[in-house]
Parts: sequence; structure tokens; C-alpha cells
Amino acid sequence: MTTAAPVKTQYEAIIGLETHCQLSTQTKIFCNCSTEFGATPNQNVCPVCMGMPGVLPVLDQKVLEYAVKAGLALNSCIAPYSKFDRKQYFYPDLPKNYQISQYDLPIAEHGYLEIELTDAEGKPIRKKIGITRLHMEEDAGKLVHAGSERLSGSTYSLVDYNRTGVPLVEIVSEPDMRSGVEAAEYAQELRRILRYLGVSDGNMQEGSLRCDVNISVRPVGQEKFGTKVEIKNMNSFNAIQRAIEYEIDRQIQAIESGERIAQETRLWEEGSQRTISMRSKEGSSDYRYFPEPDLTPIQVSPEQLEQWKSQLPELPAKKRDRYESELGLSPYDTRVLTEDRTVAEYFEAAVEHKANPKQAANWVMGDITAYINNNKLSITEIALKPENLAELISLIEDGTISGKIAKEILPELLTNGGSAKALVESKGLVQISDTGELEKIIDAVIAASPKELEQYRSGKTKLLGFFVGQVMKQTGGRADPKVTNQLIQQKLNS
Repeated sequence: MTTAAPVKTQYEAIIGLETHCQLSTQTKIFCNCSTEFGATPNQNVCPVCMGMPGVLPVLDQKVLEYAVKAGLALNSCIAPYSKFDRKQYFYPDLPKNYQISQYDLPIAEHGYLEIELTDAEGKPIRKKIGITRLHMEEDAGKLVHAGSERLSGSTYSLVDYNRTGVPLVEIVSEPDMRSGVEAAEYAQELRRILRYLGVSDGNMQEGSLRCDVNISVRPVGQEKFGTKVEIKNMNSFNAIQRAIEYEIDRQIQAIESGERIAQETRLWEEGSQRTISMRSKEGSSDYRYFPEPDLTPIQVSPEQLEQWKSQLPELPAKKRDRYESELGLSPYDTRVLTEDRTVAEYFEAAVEHKANPKQAANWVMGDITAYINNNKLSITEIALKPENLAELISLIEDGTISGKIAKEILPELLTNGGSAKALVESKGLVQISDTGELEKIIDAVIAASPKELEQYRSGKTKLLGFFVGQVMKQTGGRADPKVTNQLIQQKLNS
């Protein structure tokens, strides 16, 4: 009798993200020091952000505005009353030896955002990810490890306090994600929203957006969570996905081999594509929070809340839906066009000037994006205005010029701007669609190519392209391709 193989245990991952977003204010959260990135170390500091005795912090009102707008965009409840707290945080890059943050009364709670995924058949699906809280806090400084010995590594560390006091919002998700793909998409959608709002540039290379991943695994159907492991300071969306996928496999293998999962903080090692242990985290840290005595509580009036709500732009998800339902664009096109707010606004402006939406999308995503990338520009810096792009598209659609001619004049329009119609007329590039004029040119081309004519009529019909090419050469590419093809076929087959 054959013994049935044991049923393999199926596991699921439980994933949540803590995301620190630097706010795009000109000055720090509690003082007037600059938030400029890349300044000389310890240049942007003052007694307030250095925590000197006797100084008093003052909340930058722009920080509060940006935090509230981010909370609103994440469908959160904005607290009418919140406060700051002192978080005892003894690190060498925090000169006060405490961090001003928010603890039990954050500015925003109980929100969500939706992510868009595809199922196994490629069909789009949506999933709602809960937002536990969003709170304001100040950033710490930066340790620079320098000097080296072959065996012991760095021999000393320097401290740059420029980043100390830079305003942050920390956004904590619910543990609603189940894969690296979901977590990476959540982080990307969060960044899109913050960029659309203009509250953060989301630049991960400069540390403006930093993600910590909390992950555990458990058998499918089990209600109790497994042992949670934290992966610190993910600095790219690919790294988030790969680190989670690695950690899921590592934890499942440990469980099945009888090993104990340690509650710890780990780091993603890009070179070896694995997570490595950083420090044990068996118990929750006691930060000894207490209300910040030097800052008054925050009250957001209903009138102020309504004003900030009225200033919110149309967000990426809503744009994607509108582009599909109203403009008939594909999910891929809508995704690309809405990734950057300025690109989306450029595209919309072209459509408002009567450009065909699909054609406008193709030009923006293709030649215009290539030009921008090659020249390291933003779309707001190019000379070609949306109304001139709309004009260029209309010239193609009404047969004034061909798509080939449009591509030839595009570089000049991108560099110098101006009217596409005026440029076409000044260069004499208007497309030849008059059948009488084209027939004369076609007759001359056929007469000059008796050998090719004989071969075509002997069955080598691919030579049609030769005759079309000759006509295009004779007209400088101005012959209407559709009319030219029809006329040539008629004459060759007669």
C-alpha cells in the first residue's frame, strides 16, 4: 500500500511598512536653518536645532500644513487636537539626547490607500492598505564613519548635524501586505501621492524617503502572528521587494527546520542579496515619552481644515481612473502618464487644446520623454508648449504633414518652441496629397525604373517599397504615404 505524502504547510507573510518622509520646507521644523541637501557639514545649524540650553523651538506652520494635507490625501482622520512629545533617544547624532515627535495624539490616524496589482491572468485588481497613523517629528543627524584599518574597519566617526531638525512625517501602515510586490507598490503609490501634493520630493537617494519593513510569516489559517523581524532603511523599491522575498524564504526555512525566529533588526545587503542581523530587538524599547513642555498643543480649526482640503490636487489614482474611463487610454498609458504630476498636467493641457488623447499620450511617452531624459530636463523646461503639441498632432491628422515629417521637426520645436504650423510652412514641408501632382511624380519614377517594373510584374511584389521610397525621395518625404501607396499599386498593376 502506498503511503500518502504529507501535506505541505502553506505559509503567508504579514508585512507592514514604516515610512519616513522628509517634508519639502525651506527651513527646519523648529528653527530657521536651511534644509538644503549636500551643504558643507554642520553649516546649517543653530542653537535651537543643536539643543543648546535656554532655547525654545517654534513649529513651522508649513510643516503642519504639509502633514495635514498628507493625512487628508491618505484618507485619514485629522485630529482637531494633537501634541508633541519628547522621545528619549540616546544617539550621538541627536545633540539634545531626545527627539521631538508625536506619541499618543498624532496629527492623523485611521487612513488608507489603494494599490493596483494584476492577478495571475493579468487582470487588474485593487487592494486597500490601512494607514495606522501619520505623525510629525524631527530628523536626527548623520554619522560619517571615516579612517580605516585593514582588520577593524573605520577608526573614528564624525557627526554632521545639518539634517538634525529637518521635518519628517512618519507614516505607519497596517500589516495588510502579503508579498514583496504589494509592499513595493504601496511604497511607490505613497511616494506618488506625496509628490503630487508637493509636500515631499520622495528622493530615496538623498534620504527624503526611507522605509523600514516589519515582516513575519505564519501558516495559512493561523490567526496569531509569527515573530516579527524589522528590516531597516530600505532605499529603493526593488530593494524592498527583494529583501521581503528573501526574508519570507529565510523565515519559512527556519520554521520548517525547527529553528527559532529571533525578534531582531536586520539590514539588506545589496551585494550578497540577503538580509543580515544588525541587533536584537527582543523587547519593545522604552522611549519614556512625555509631553514636550516647550511646544503648545496643536489645534486645527474646521475652517483651516476645509481650506487645506480645498487645495488638494487630483491624486494619481483618480487621474488613472479618469484617463481610462473618459479618454479611453490603456492601464499602461495611464500609469506612465500619471507617474509625475507635471507630465500629467502637460498631457492634459494638450488634450484641452483638442489633441487626440492617444496620440498626445504617444508623443509625451515617446519622443518627448526621450528628449527630456537625454537632456536631463523636466517637462516644464522644454520649449514645446502643450498647445503647440496639439497643433502638431492636428497637422498629422488632417493630412498637412506626415508622421515622419512631424518627427523631423520635433527637435526644433522642443528646443525653440513656437507654432508647428508656422514652422511647417516656413520650411515648405506641407504634405503633397494632390493626386494629379503625385501621379506625375509616380509616372516619372516608374519610367526611370524599367528593370524594377519588370521584376515587380514578374511576381516580386516586395518591390512596391522601392517605388514608394523613390517617390518619397523625389518629394523630400512630403508625399502622402497612404495616397502614394494606392496610386503606385494602381499603376504597377494596370
